[in-house]
Amino acid sequence: MSQVQQQVGGGTWVAGGMVVLNVAAYGFTVAAARLLVPREFGAVTALLGLLLLGNVAALGLQATTARRIAVGPAQRDAVVRSTLEVAVGTAVALGGLVALVSPALAALLRLESAWPVALCGLALVPMTITGAQLGIAQGTERWQLLAAVYATLGLGRLVGGVVGLLVLDDPTGAMLGVALGAWLPVLVGARLLRPGVRQHASHRRSFAREALGGSHALLATLALSNADAIVARNLLDTHDSGLYAAGLILTKAALFLPQFVSVVLYPDLARDDTRRSRARAVLIVVGIGALATAATAALPRLALVLAGGDQYAEVADRLWLFALAGSALAVVNLLVLDALARHAHGIVVLVWLALVALLAVAYGVGVGLTGLVLTVGAVASALAVVVWWVPGRRRTPVAATS
Repeated sequence: MSQVQQQVGGGTWVAGGMVVLNVAAYGFTVAAARLLVPREFGAVTALLGLLLLGNVAALGLQATTARRIAVGPAQRDAVVRSTLEVAVGTAVALGGLVALVSPALAALLRLESAWPVALCGLALVPMTITGAQLGIAQGTERWQLLAAVYATLGLGRLVGGVVGLLVLDDPTGAMLGVALGAWLPVLVGARLLRPGVRQHASHRRSFAREALGGSHALLATLALSNADAIVARNLLDTHDSGLYAAGLILTKAALFLPQFVSVVLYPDLARDDTRRSRARAVLIVVGIGALATAATAALPRLALVLAGGDQYAEVADRLWLFALAGSALAVVNLLVLDALARHAHGIVVLVWLALVALLAVAYGVGVGLTGLVLTVGAVASALAVVVWWVPGRRRTPVAATS
């Protein structure tokens, strides 16, 4: 089987697993909206946002692990050992930190109890370990197992979260179920975490520094991708901010739709010293984004169904702009991952500067609904062009970089 056929097959598996992940996560949100009163549903939404923020540690572990295995396959056992040790240490530290500050976070989120926040910390332990598992499967190109871990990550949240809601009928029950369900992908991917020989402490420190840098870059990307939701709520009136929130559903759909491309091609991006793999990946993501934008422009009423229905009809003719902005953000996300694959962690400065530019235009000019989504698209597009030219370090084997 040729490399292209393997990548197409891998892409099919990974895309399927990520579809299950996203549909299941969406299903849990819908179930929570129906089983809880608005006040408690708002609390669960805020807690899920906290999990999203804490999950950047897992994403950093995944990117670092996949890169090191891809560029140094002979050192796979050593990388797996370092990954396991760093992942467990990070998981315990992160979970403990969230539990420790849970009273303060509960007050900030206006929760009646600190228990839901503490349970978020508990959920971040298996989620962080899952990040290591995903990195191992991605670096070794075990696409079927990778897809299974992705799928069970979503199914664990859906089943565990819904059972928790049915039993306790409050945010504490929801987060308890999510925390327990988060162990499902850990069990499914357990075979990936077979440690090799114990590594020198300097290897673990090198791995941890790279993972921290990757987490920082992905945190900046996450902030850029979600900043306009906060700006819209703060800057626009309540009616327009509601319309903008509906449009954001299309933005997120366009952002996540081509995500499987970066997952499957990441090992190639890490190994390729030329721009060929990057150019191919960008072309695929741009193509998917163009199709999504064109479909939204051609079928605005169908897109409106996905965005919330007829009560948001005022924004129907502008939904394609949201799809376009999401597509531009998808390219940025791909190029940031490519930078991590090339060990170019300085990319994070550019992402933070793009966020500053977005906020400066939004608040300095005083944009409206259309102006805000155009600003997001323009800033993301400009960032993508700049990031394309950022040089990276020479890809050396793990033994040399550890």
